[in-house]
Amino acid sequence: MTREIIAILRGVQSHEICDIADVLIAAGITKIEVPLNSPDPFATIAQLVSHAGDRAVVGAGTVLDADAVAHLAEIGAQMVVSPDACTEVITATKAAGMLSYPGVMTPTECFAALRAGADGIKLFPAFKLGLDGLAAIKAVLPAETKTYAVGGVGPANFADWQAAGVTGFGIGSGIYKIGFTPEDVKTRAEEIVASYDAAYT
Repeated sequence: MTREIIAILRGVQSHEICDIADVLIAAGITKIEVPLNSPDPFATIAQLVSHAGDRAVVGAGTVLDADAVAHLAEIGAQMVVSPDACTEVITATKAAGMLSYPGVMTPTECFAALRAGADGIKLFPAFKLGLDGLAAIKAVLPAETKTYAVGGVGPANFADWQAAGVTGFGIGSGIYKIGFTPEDVKTRAEEIVASYDAAYT
C-alpha cells in the first residue's frame, strides 16, 4: 500500500535528517519534504537524497522560484512542494523531471496548477477550506486529480477528509518540530500511519 502522506520537516538540520528519515520510512511514510526556510536546506536535502533517495521520494517545500528548482534538480531532489500555484515553478519542476505539488485554495488556482502540469495539488491551509470546500472543488476537478490536505489535519480527522475525497495529507508540526528526537517522530509517524490505514482500507 502506497500511503499518500508527506512528512514536512520544517526546521530540520543536516545532523539529524538521516535518523529522522529512517524512522519515517520504517513507519511507512516515504514522501519527505524539507522546506527551504529550514537551516541550510539544500545541504540537508542533498544528504537526505544520498541517504534515502532510493527508499523515499525526497523533496523541498516552500519553493518560490525557478532558481531554487534548478538547484534542487542539481542535488537530485525528486519533489517540489510550493505554497502557491506559481506556474513558473511548476513548469520548471516538470521540465527538470520532478514531481510538482503546488499550494492552492480556489478553483482558479487548482486549474491553473493542473494546466501547468502539476502532479497533484496541495490544499493549503486545509482547515480554512474545510470539508465542504473540498467537496465543492472536487465536484469540478478532473476525477484523477490528486489532492493533499495540509494545515490543520491529522490522525483525528483523516477519516473525515477521506470521506470528502482527499487523496492524502501533508503533516508538518504534527510529525516534526524543532527539538523533536527521532523517537518523538517515530511515535507520531506510527500514529499517523495507523490512522491513515484505518481511513483508507
